[in-house]
Amino acid sequence: MFRLTDEQTLFEDSLIKAIGRTSPLEKVQALDAAKKFDDDLHATLAQLGVWGLGVHERHGGSGGSNIEQILALRALGNLATSMAVFCVVQFMVTRLLKDNANEEQKRKYLEPLAAGRMKASFCLTEAGGGTDILRAMKTRAVKRDGMYRITGAKMWISGATTSDFYVVLARTAEGKTEGVSMLLVPSDAPGISAREVDTFAINGYDTCQVYFDDVAVPEANLLGAEGSGFRQVLATLNSERINAAAVALGIAQGALQYAAEYAKVRPAFKRTLSELQAVQHMLANAATELEMAWTFLLQTAQLDDEGAPVDVASSMVKLAASNVAKRAADVGMDVMGGAGFDTSSPMQRYYRDHRLYVFAPLNDQMCRNLIAERYFGFKRAF
Repeated sequence: MFRLTDEQTLFEDSLIKAIGRTSPLEKVQALDAAKKFDDDLHATLAQLGVWGLGVHERHGGSGGSNIEQILALRALGNLATSMAVFCVVQFMVTRLLKDNANEEQKRKYLEPLAAGRMKASFCLTEAGGGTDILRAMKTRAVKRDGMYRITGAKMWISGATTSDFYVVLARTAEGKTEGVSMLLVPSDAPGISAREVDTFAINGYDTCQVYFDDVAVPEANLLGAEGSGFRQVLATLNSERINAAAVALGIAQGALQYAAEYAKVRPAFKRTLSELQAVQHMLANAATELEMAWTFLLQTAQLDDEGAPVDVASSMVKLAASNVAKRAADVGMDVMGGAGFDTSSPMQRYYRDHRLYVFAPLNDQMCRNLIAERYFGFKRAF
């Protein structure tokens, strides 16, 4: 069994208490219903150093490892699901900047991002392609007179209406992988417009389509080497899957905890639901899957910290976590029955929000393809 250090346990406990004080359940539900971002919770998490986890202190970060990140993500998945999704994007962008930015870019973008003074969006997906984005990418950046001029549109971009800058992937040359570059683009640059998409889940964090109409940024805003943008993103995918799994397991944890508490007080047949064997077995099965996935996730996160290859393990644990979240949300709804439809209850939010991790950041079928190819040595199936 994986054992957390005393410091990690204290960090998790402090974080859970801080979230509860700043954004109790009633507030989370109200913001979700109103589709509003939780600025108060964002500020509290900045004070606790959450936004700088994984970033060195010399760049304004809080230090820490993958373990601290997934502890924060699980707590947020349990208590404030929309902020958990924001956190996944935050950690991906800070990782990209940490690994690829020059010192000036780190000063200008990474330091305020890690301190919670700025927000960022990651702009990769387009309307014509998700998993097969390399073939579908139409956004282009043409270098002319010391500037990159960006034209195109991105789809399903989280936080675009509230972010201070975007990390944009655009085609700078012909070629499948080698022709894509990453650019740092201020969100208020002339020619940018963001339109929120009306989605049914993750209500506290906007999902947008972003348009780039001849948007000009200096050559100095190139992140890493020209033509290496997609390879730079690939280097972050293992950690992104690990982080997504942590949120999914936080959602599962929240759904099972809430359903169990409800079962203890809900009368049925002169007993409570918790005294019925069928209810006990549903919750017990889901809890067993949750704990097994969480232990696997902790081990995978530690291996990733140590530099071991975790492409298969991160795909497995992301797949397992999305399945556990689906099972837990279903069980929670079954236990609560009609009460689960009450919008003042978090169960309907868990039931909606867990669906994101069936197809993001890599959909479950592509996880299965990768596992089959690299674990068994099968030929690629796509």
